[in-house]
Amino acid sequence: MKITEKTWEALLQYGKDILLALLVLIVGILLTKIILKVARKLLDKSSLDESVYKFLLNTLKYVVYVLIFIVVLTCLHVPTAPLVTVLGAGGAAIALAMKDSLGNVASGIIILINRPFIRGDFIETAGASGVVQGIDLMVTTLKTYDNKIIAVPNGAITSSVLVNHTKEETRRVDFKFTVGYDSDLSKVRDTLLAVAESCPDVFKTPEPFFGVSAHGDSAIEIEFKVWCETPKYWGVKYYLQEQVKIAFDEADINIPYPQMDIHMVK
Repeated sequence: MKITEKTWEALLQYGKDILLALLVLIVGILLTKIILKVARKLLDKSSLDESVYKFLLNTLKYVVYVLIFIVVLTCLHVPTAPLVTVLGAGGAAIALAMKDSLGNVASGIIILINRPFIRGDFIETAGASGVVQGIDLMVTTLKTYDNKIIAVPNGAITSSVLVNHTKEETRRVDFKFTVGYDSDLSKVRDTLLAVAESCPDVFKTPEPFFGVSAHGDSAIEIEFKVWCETPKYWGVKYYLQEQVKIAFDEADINIPYPQMDIHMVK
């Protein structure tokens, strides 16, 4: 009789533990839905990229699930200390094995939050350049002007110098020309300004800049700088390069090239 009573008490206690565990599980699932709903509303108000948005929500969901699982096991009087130890050791082992990948993920989150560039920007970084096609947690995809696709690890981007050529609305186009020492610099200046004025995409303000940068061995080096809208940068650059050569030829402005005179002594 005593054994039966003890068995009944044990079954009754075990049944209570199961009911408590089920209650914790149900409440936990409901709380998870509420937490995720609140998190979505908060994240919707932010300007986070979609990739970061999904990553944060999924991370939060799995963390809450793990916590609920541990609490359920506690209700069933299952020792959780070994489980936590195993999870910690397993997480450390996985982190060590995937340190490069996790580093890229961390870098991806930094890029998506700080936004040094966005889709459509032309960037130069980590020895690669191109138009940004996509920003994922692991890699950033670039498309070159000759239609190649480059996948750059995010860790390489955050650990190297990044140049964003299209972040600003306007951009300066820099030129270097050489003219002979017998050239009239006033004539050279007027010719360059006339060519710049003939291009409708060159800004009137700021005005084009003309300056003598150096006296070379065989030529005077000229710097000429104009401003334009960023999307029209290459059009302006190629137009002025071509038209300056034509204008110099028409104005009889000599463009010297390095040469060496050899005098033969008889």
